[in-house]
Amino acid sequence: MAGNGEAPMPVGTKQEQNKKARSGWQGPTRIWEETEQQAKKLKSSEDGEQQRKLPKRKIVLLMAYSGKGYHGMQRNVGSSKFKTIEDDLVLALVRSGCIPENHGEDMRKMSFQRCARTDKGVSAAGQVVSLKVWLIDDILEKINSHLPSHIRILGLKRVTGGFNSKNKCDARTYFYMLPTFAFAHKDHDSQDETYRLSAETLGRVNRLLACYKGTHNFHNFTSQKGPHEPSARRYILDMFCEEPFVREGMEFAVIKVKGQSFMTHQIRKMVGLVVAIVKGYAPESVLERCWGEAKVDVPKAPGLGLVLERVHFEKYNQRFGHDGLHEPLDWAREEAEVTAFKEQHIYPTIISTERQERSMAQWLSTLPVHNFSATAHAAAGLGTKAPSSLEGSDGVGDSD
Repeated sequence: MAGNGEAPMPVGTKQEQNKKARSGWQGPTRIWEETEQQAKKLKSSEDGEQQRKLPKRKIVLLMAYSGKGYHGMQRNVGSSKFKTIEDDLVLALVRSGCIPENHGEDMRKMSFQRCARTDKGVSAAGQVVSLKVWLIDDILEKINSHLPSHIRILGLKRVTGGFNSKNKCDARTYFYMLPTFAFAHKDHDSQDETYRLSAETLGRVNRLLACYKGTHNFHNFTSQKGPHEPSARRYILDMFCEEPFVREGMEFAVIKVKGQSFMTHQIRKMVGLVVAIVKGYAPESVLERCWGEAKVDVPKAPGLGLVLERVHFEKYNQRFGHDGLHEPLDWAREEAEVTAFKEQHIYPTIISTERQERSMAQWLSTLPVHNFSATAHAAAGLGTKAPSSLEGSDGVGDSD
C-alpha cells in the first residue's frame, strides 16, 4: 500500500520555496534575527524612555583640578591635539549617564558655561560650571569614577533655569604661589633656596600690591587692548601677600587677588611688575605710569603658581539663596575637601615643577632685559625679548 502512495514533496523543493517566498515566510533563522533586533530596539527604547523620564535640571558643579599637562579649561571642539580639562569632564558626564552623547559633542545643548576660562597649566580649587543634566542617583560618585584623580567634582547645587555661571559671577579670587627668593634684591643670588622673606620686605610687597586696588586702566597688563578701550578698565577689590611658609626646604608665599574679572595675562603681569620693583629693576613710579596712555614694558611672571581659588555669586545669593527653593552658592560645607585637594594635588605640583623646571629662576634672569624707563615699543626696538621657552602658559583667560 505504501508503494502505491506518492512520496511527500521535500520541504526544500523549488516550488514550495517560491510559494513560501510569495507568502512572506522568511525561515526560522531570519525570524530569530528580526526578533532579537526588535528586542534590542525595545530595550534601547525603554532605556531611553527611562532617561527621558529622569528630571533634567540646571545645576552647578564645584570643580577642582591640577592644570599641569592641560591646554587650559575650555574645550577645543574638533581638536584632539590639545587636551583640556573640559575634554575629560564631558567624557565623564557622558559615561556616567548624566547627559546624552550628542550633548557632549555640542555643549550648547546642555547650556554649558564655565566661570573662568583658565589657560594652559593653570589650576583651580574652586571652578564652577553650570549645565543641564539628568539627576541620576549618586551623581557625584558616578562622575568622579570616570575622572582622573587630579580632577574632582566636590559639590553640586540646583540653580535657577536661566542661571549662567559666567554672567552671574560677581567676582573671582585667584592666588599666585611663588618662591620667596623672587623678592630678593637683584644683587642677591636669584636661585638661593635658603632665602627667607623678611617682615620689612613683606610689608613693602603688600604696600605695592595695595596700589592695584580700585578701578584702573589695565591696558598695560594685557595684550591687544588700547588705553581708550572701556573693557581695559577693571575693578580690583583686594590684593595682598600672605605670610610665607616652607615646603621641602624652600620658602614660598601666596599672593591673593580678588577682582570682578581679569583679562588675559593680567594677574601674571601685576605680579611680575611688583617683583621687578622689589628686586630693584624698576622704580615704584612705573606703577603710576602704567595707568596712563603710554605703553609700558611690563614683565609677565610664569604661569606656574596661578590658581583660581574661588568664584563669588553675592547678587545671586541675595536674590535666590534663601528663597526656599535654592541654596546659596557659598560652598562652606565643601571647604575641607577643597583644602585637602589643594594640599594633595595643587601645592605639590607647583613645588615639584618649580624644583624640576626652575621656571621662576629662569624668568628672573630675563628681568634685566626689560627697559622700565621706555615704552614697550622702544624696548622692542632694542631687540630684547624673553626666551620663547618662557612664553608657555597663559595666566587668566576670562577676558572679554
